[in-house]
Amino acid sequence: MSIDKDTARKVAHLARIRVEDDALPALADEFNRILGFIEQLNEVNVDGIEPMTSVTPQRLKRREDVVTEGDQADKILSNAPDAREGFFAVPKVVE
Repeated sequence: MSIDKDTARKVAHLARIRVEDDALPALADEFNRILGFIEQLNEVNVDGIEPMTSVTPQRLKRREDVVTEGDQADKILSNAPDAREGFFAVPKVVE
């Protein structure tokens, strides 16, 4: 796949990025280099390899699931700019 100047212009428009006409060939070339790298990655055989979230094996620290320092609603709501009937009050955003 090859990105031309017109496609680079369209991508920039969709991304809401202002790109001058004289910079479009460089942007198209950069897109082509990125796509070339992705094609190289697609050639790697990953059969039998489990997905991972980190390059080092990690286990999350676990703790007992107990309630601590609960029943402080009044203290917590004292920080709210607007609290009503024991809840945070927020402006309506959906009609």
